[in-house]
Amino acid sequence: MAPFKPASYGRFYEETPVEESELASTWLTRGQNLIVAYSAVRSGAVLARSGQIDEYAVILPDAGLSVEITAGGQTETAHGPCVAFIPPGDSSVRALGDGGLYRLITSRSADLAARCANAGDFATPDLNVPEFTPWPDPVGGWRIRVYSGDVPSQPGRFGRIYRCTTIMVNLTSGRAGPRDPADLSPHHHDDFEQYSIATAGEFIHHLRWPWTGNSAHWLEDQHAYCAAPSVAVIPPPATHTSQGMSTGLNRLADVFCPPRRDFSAREGWVLNAADYPAPDPAP
Repeated sequence: MAPFKPASYGRFYEETPVEESELASTWLTRGQNLIVAYSAVRSGAVLARSGQIDEYAVILPDAGLSVEITAGGQTETAHGPCVAFIPPGDSSVRALGDGGLYRLITSRSADLAARCANAGDFATPDLNVPEFTPWPDPVGGWRIRVYSGDVPSQPGRFGRIYRCTTIMVNLTSGRAGPRDPADLSPHHHDDFEQYSIATAGEFIHHLRWPWTGNSAHWLEDQHAYCAAPSVAVIPPPATHTSQGMSTGLNRLADVFCPPRRDFSAREGWVLNAADYPAPDPAP
């Protein structure tokens, strides 16, 4: 096994934005496969991509913020809370109010990857993460697709999971008040990253790495505090769990790039599975 990577964090509330204009401030944090771009916007702000190499996502975590998305001759209005998937090529997202939004863009977009505040953390690739491969093209071809973050919860279904060709997003409802420290959920992933985006509240991300036979690979435990807005880039194979700490709402959006096969295999879990086929089972 290759040496382990430590986790990496984007605490947007205390960092200097990498892009700033009269109407928008944008922060960039990356992992091996994905860039998380958080923008605090005012009405009229335009966030554009030119010649975008692959499909990307926009998350509006809160009610009250709407955006107008234009791509490929199509224009759609998205109302938060929601996730929208935007096709490759030229596109723009225009804010119709004030608030915060997240764009999720693969690290194949070298122009953004180089500008991430934590770019140095990935000067050496994480060899425990396989090379990124997109999933099959959507049914009916490329177009803007917008999905609600208000779908009612259902027993036996985990969160509100949507996927596209590049990204999977789980929009959770969050929890009110601190999480019971006797009711955490430590787990690990063998070969993919998790991007835990705090959209409300405060969290402590607890992480522990395995002890292998090579002690040079050992890493210290982490108990990292992150308020919203922020992202924790959790590498494999760290055992991890996130503990909400605020007395108000604590809410994460969990993101994976590319989509997870295990979640996709669960009947009914991916709410837009009919729009985005899964690849053939791994050999």
